Amino acid sequence: MSKPSRKVLIVDDEPNIVTALEFLFKRSGYEVRVAGNGAEALEQVDAFRPDVVLLDVMMPVKSGYEVCQTMRERPDLAQIKVVMLSAKGSEAEINKGMALGADLYVTKPFSTQELVATIDRLFEPGSEPKQ
Repeated sequence: MSKPSRKVLIVDDEPNIVTALEFLFKRSGYEVRVAGNGAEALEQVDAFRPDVVLLDVMMPVKSGYEVCQTMRERPDLAQIKVVMLSAKGSEAEINKGMALGADLYVTKPFSTQELVATIDRLFEPGSEPKQ
């Protein structure tokens, strides 16, 4: 039985990361869209209605924190999973992301294959991934 096609929005301003993630998620059966800054991310969330948003913290226009907070303030977006990606791995940064409503906080550098597997697990019934 094949899994239903999931939609992922990749929000990052680093082309190398975007290219790698886009390739892997498409290969894993996801429908993929990309945004290069926070404002574009919010437009794509409304237009595309992804199942999960991979959200870089440090971005132009609006930060990942601002995007996450805006999404969590809107009840119509509550079911969308938010995974923050950041080179900032301090406990304070991670706590800030989680406090704003992120489902997961992943520090860079990360294994792209491992990230895809982690995202897949986000959708398994009754399982929340470990930090």
